[in-house]
Amino acid sequence: MPVSDARQRLLDLVAAYVADHGLSQLSLRDLAAAVGTSHRMLNYHFGSRAGLLAAIVEGMEAQQRVALDEIARTATAPSELLTRQWAGLTQASVLPFVRLFFEVASHAFHGAAGTEAFLDGLTAPWLDVARDIATRLDLHVADAEVLLGIAVVRGLLFEVLATGDVVAPTAAFERFIVMWEATRSAA
Repeated sequence: MPVSDARQRLLDLVAAYVADHGLSQLSLRDLAAAVGTSHRMLNYHFGSRAGLLAAIVEGMEAQQRVALDEIARTATAPSELLTRQWAGLTQASVLPFVRLFFEVASHAFHGAAGTEAFLDGLTAPWLDVARDIATRLDLHVADAEVLLGIAVVRGLLFEVLATGDVVAPTAAFERFIVMWEATRSAA
């Protein structure tokens, strides 16, 4: 089996395990045992526990971009697109991966082995998807607007994790959408 296939198989196994059982403070050895491999194999393919977590988050981020693109195909307005995306991101089954996102970001900020590419792919892929969606919807959205939206979503997701409350951050996000639409109308 080629290395990339073995890496992807291990990544899929660990991601499925994390989705079903959470991550807690599992060591690389614990994760390896849980999916029937060795910590050495995980180290070989991902460089470290932080590298493995970064790969899981990168995969989840890619899935979320695909989901956003799918929502855009049926949404009737940008506000519906954003509201549906937020609803998906705040589902109980997705929040462990959101928590993992912030954990990996912290590791990457500190230069942890295996996270080197994480920061490079943090925002640019979202800008690309937003540009494609905006073109299909015949919207003219500046990168700065998209970046602001990304920052608001990430900040409010942080608030959800910190407080356990989804209601207040959802209300804040809805308010952000109203303000964004008002700004676009005035322009």
